[in-house]
Amino acid sequence: MAKSSSAATASRLIDDRIKTLGDWRGETLARVRALILDAVAGIEEEWKWQLPVWSLDGLICTGETYKQTVKLTFAHGAKLDDPAKLFNSSLTGNTRRAIDIREGERLNARAFKALVKAAVAFNRAKKPAAKAKPAVAKPKVATAKKVVLLAGGNPQMAKGYGHAPVRDYIAAIPGWKRETAARLDALIERVVPDVQKAVKWNSAFYGKGTGYWFLVFHVYTKYLKITFFRGTSLKPIPPEPSKSGDTRYAHLLEGEFDEAQLSAWIKQAAALPPEKL
Repeated sequence: MAKSSSAATASRLIDDRIKTLGDWRGETLARVRALILDAVAGIEEEWKWQLPVWSLDGLICTGETYKQTVKLTFAHGAKLDDPAKLFNSSLTGNTRRAIDIREGERLNARAFKALVKAAVAFNRAKKPAAKAKPAVAKPKVATAKKVVLLAGGNPQMAKGYGHAPVRDYIAAIPGWKRETAARLDALIERVVPDVQKAVKWNSAFYGKGTGYWFLVFHVYTKYLKITFFRGTSLKPIPPEPSKSGDTRYAHLLEGEFDEAQLSAWIKQAAALPPEKL
């Protein structure tokens, strides 16, 4: 069966990501990609959040690449049997589990394919039974609205609480800043597995309880601006000053993503008293 145009585009983008990496990470991503597609017939490749995504009857896993790791995050990993103990990251949450592969490490191919099969089986088990279609289908009315981009390319989004509004906010960000925002969002989830999210005032908020926040980011023309509400209590103090009390900022420019420093700041910020907004 020929691929749909969207699937073909996703596969091409994944090919480009592997080629662009051009090192052990590209080789590793290509190898696990082949194992995933060989595990169960019909697995589809997608391109979401500027990442390779594999799905069948629901999301199976994503493939992220960092300086020192290739990360495979299984959407429902916490619900899967993992007798070979492949999961070695994101182990504290109630939903996701991840496999971090470092340079020189070899993945147990048989166990990994079994894990992919288990993920597909889980998706199919939770999929509701198809409902019979009515004899005369009512015409669908298109309701989707194009997201308006404000100054600097920042998406104009309705206020909403939970992971979904933040995911939609990030998906609407244009250019290189979308991938940076997706990496930041994924990093926050890894450092703070029980993080709460919201979109307010056209910005992405992260906290430890509804209405209590430790970090927010907003899109500007040349950078993503991260606001640490207790920034003066962080070590080292984020570099960008603010006129508002303890607040400090960090700017993420194109091609700059200091994961170690950001992780340290996020961990410290989440442990401090949050800001009520």
